[in-house]
Amino acid sequence: MTYFFTSDYHLGHKKIIQYCKRPFKNVTLMNETIIKNHNKIVKPNDTVYFLGDFCFNNFKFYRRQLNGKFIFIMGNHDRHNDVPTIMWAAVIKHGGKIIYLTHDPVDIVEDVEINLVGHVHEHWKHNKSLNGIPVINVGVDVWKFKPVTIEEIFKDYHKLCGVQKNGFRVHS
Repeated sequence: MTYFFTSDYHLGHKKIIQYCKRPFKNVTLMNETIIKNHNKIVKPNDTVYFLGDFCFNNFKFYRRQLNGKFIFIMGNHDRHNDVPTIMWAAVIKHGGKIIYLTHDPVDIVEDVEINLVGHVHEHWKHNKSLNGIPVINVGVDVWKFKPVTIEEIFKDYHKLCGVQKNGFRVHS
C-alpha cells in the first residue's frame, strides 16, 4: 500500500480553469485528465490524504471514479458541497517525520517537521513558516495534476532547496 497526498482537484468547477490558468479547454477535459492521472498511479488499496477542495458538487459521482481509500481534510470550497469530512487538519507520522496536514497555509503549525497544504494552487510549491518549518503545497496545479507520495515530496524539496537528505536543515 502506498500513501498519496494531494488537494484542489476542483472537479466540476468550470471557473477554476480560468482562475488558476489550468491548461484545459473545458471542465470535462480537466475532470477526465485529473481522474486518469489519479487512477494511473493510485491503486484501490492505496491511501489518499486529500487536503481540501475535492469537487464543486456531486461528490459521490466523482468519488466513485477514483481509486484509493480517501482521508478528506476540509477545504474552503468543501463547506458548500457534500464531501463527507469533519476534519480541518490532521497530524501524521510518515517517512520518519511529524507532518501536519491542512488545507490553508494560514493554518499551519510550528511544532512539526513539515506542513503539507493546498489552497494556493499555482502560486508556489515550497515555502517556509516564520520559524523555518517547510511548507509544501501538494495541490495538483504544481504536481502535474496528480497526487504525490511523501518520497516524491521530499525528493523535490531536497533538490529545490538544497536540504540535507537526512532532515530538513537548510545549508547556510
